[in-house]
Amino acid sequence: MNLEQAIELLQRIIATPSVSRDESVVASIIEQEFQTLGFVPQRKGNNVWAEAWAHDELKPTILLDAHIDTVKPNVAWTRDPFAPTIEDDKLYGLGSNDTGGSLVALISVFAQLAQSEQPYNLIMLASAEEEVTGIGGVRAVLEELGHIDLAIVGEPTAMHPAVAEKGLMVLDCVTHGVSGHAARNEGDNAIYKALKDIEWFRTHRFERVSPLLGEVKMSVTGIEAGTQHNVIPAECKFMVDVRVNECYGNKELLGEICSSVECDVVARSTHLNSSAIALTHPAVERLVAMGREPFGSPTMSNQAVMPFASLKMGPGDSARSHTADEYILISEIEQAITIYKALLDGLKIEKTE
Repeated sequence: MNLEQAIELLQRIIATPSVSRDESVVASIIEQEFQTLGFVPQRKGNNVWAEAWAHDELKPTILLDAHIDTVKPNVAWTRDPFAPTIEDDKLYGLGSNDTGGSLVALISVFAQLAQSEQPYNLIMLASAEEEVTGIGGVRAVLEELGHIDLAIVGEPTAMHPAVAEKGLMVLDCVTHGVSGHAARNEGDNAIYKALKDIEWFRTHRFERVSPLLGEVKMSVTGIEAGTQHNVIPAECKFMVDVRVNECYGNKELLGEICSSVECDVVARSTHLNSSAIALTHPAVERLVAMGREPFGSPTMSNQAVMPFASLKMGPGDSARSHTADEYILISEIEQAITIYKALLDGLKIEKTE
């Protein structure tokens, strides 16, 4: 698949709405594209993947992944988000930057690499439900994909490798008091009890600081208490967004938090862990030799649910994601194809246990 074919595929994808959990038509487009390229695609739900050649158990396996779902278009769009439009070097359309450019560039390189023997097995996955971290996305197909030794996750990073990525926990916290009449010295105000814990979330600094991702960051992002002005509230609920660096596992950090505050704390989930890959990994070393600059990413991707080594890299700019009049540069896709191929052609990695 050359650049012109990749752009044509991206235009078809943009023209087909694929909001998270409603990606079936785009999944069928990808399935047909794999068949046209001579591969035998597999599909589970709206996840579609193919192997470049017959699987060799003695070789390590590299997974190429980019998601096919998008967020809903916001009201600030001045164009039709589903009308792919090329103006000079810009291709406008919903999902063009996040992460259609990565998707078609990876499919193009996958097809090119499949033409010659490589020292690894190669799988290309077009995954669903990334924007909502849904259970019907990557997690639904990990068992079918088999053992993976390295994943390249396509997301807009200007083709610099994100070698670490922050994880996420959302905490629901509750303080309990006793209701009473506000005019009399009655009750135990749950809001006042919450203030101490909220101040702890605002000011606490965890000991381990990542050279790539910095500190663990906690932000109180919502609060709810009280029913009427003259009643002392017996309950105060607040919500905390926790961005976790690779120095902590989510469950470990949750334990530290629970032992430090008086409120009840429940994590909505603990599976969105931070990830990191060693700077000495052959893929990272090759990218550095090519002049690409490793960095730590504050935003999440499918890496959060991948229990194996991975790095995030793709064409485009993360700042354009989820914005009105989203676009990708055609030159960025062209550069991505070149860099992806230079990275993967002949890459030697260890087969992990």
